[in-house]
Amino acid sequence: MTNPPTLESFRHAPVVLALVLALVLLAACGGGGGGEGNAAPPVAPVPSSTSVSAANLAVLIAEGDATSEAIGLAYQRARGVPDSQLIRLAVPRGGGAALTVAEFNALKASIDARLPANVQATLVTWAQPSRVAGPCNMGLSSALALGYAAGYCGECNATTASPYYDSATRQPFTDLRLRPSMMLGAATLAEAEALIARGLAADRSWSPQAASPASGRAVLIRTTDAARSVRFSDFQSLPQNPVARLTLNVIDNAGAQFSDFVVNQAGLMFYFTGLPVVPQISSHQWLPGAVADHLTSLAGVTEPGGPNLGQMPATAWLQAGATGSYGTVEEPCNLVDKFPRASVLVRRYASGETLVEAYWKSVRTPGQGNFYGEPLARPWGN
Repeated sequence: MTNPPTLESFRHAPVVLALVLALVLLAACGGGGGGEGNAAPPVAPVPSSTSVSAANLAVLIAEGDATSEAIGLAYQRARGVPDSQLIRLAVPRGGGAALTVAEFNALKASIDARLPANVQATLVTWAQPSRVAGPCNMGLSSALALGYAAGYCGECNATTASPYYDSATRQPFTDLRLRPSMMLGAATLAEAEALIARGLAADRSWSPQAASPASGRAVLIRTTDAARSVRFSDFQSLPQNPVARLTLNVIDNAGAQFSDFVVNQAGLMFYFTGLPVVPQISSHQWLPGAVADHLTSLAGVTEPGGPNLGQMPATAWLQAGATGSYGTVEEPCNLVDKFPRASVLVRRYASGETLVEAYWKSVRTPGQGNFYGEPLARPWGN
């Protein structure tokens, strides 16, 4: 069997610059528009006592890095993380943007030895290094959760599945010996504080018990970039899982009759697409807790001068106003299991799970990826 073509082996049609806002509502697919009139009820929220929370999240700080230290303390104050769960580490810097396997294994051993037994997930507060480079590259957040092993990476290889994928567990370390990890994805304290504030504002904002429950929209685009639009069939499955007050908009621009991107969207909660660079993402009004990602080869490479081949980093979504994003750190080919499945992410998030839980559970084979954002954001929590 031959490997699928790499995402960088395609020539792409120019992005249509004159935006035609022709949102194809899911009613055209027979599923309804995702509003309150849907026949299916919203997913029941998960009780807060069973989710990842400040009580069982560890904050990882790079010792001697003033920005990481400031971000870690800001997060602790905002979320109430116990002092015992602030873990200061000697993070290697001499090898450049990526950790060697030996450096990573020593770092992970130090983390594992110091984490309290109750910790179920971790947050990384430094911006780089964000990869582990060996025979193949793993994202740091995935390597922290799964451990470095060649089976989790290797460019176009089919990689090892995560036992956490779409699982029912609310205690991943207790049940699976796996602690999902997320990088905050902020390069400065100001960026971090803005992101943390969005995570806090997200909490319970969509809950029926909220004084004024939020409403908004999801935009999912099949672009003219065929190689990066392989998630479209999953996008189309979303009408089967409607969420109250969330309008689902699926745009099929495979024929270049509309546009490969949207602008000036109000109340944007989800934005999933496939392009190397997504234009005008700062034009939107993002809701607290919003999630956005673009399927491309190297969005998870965020270090200055890293090998991202001119592609937009996942952290650009956070800088624009989203609360969570995802990207891969080596050429993964366009194998859908290596990228977030929107149907799983939306369903899990809307059931009341935190961002770190819902995002991690949406990727079947996450070894080449990095998860970015505010892990405890929980818009549908009680």
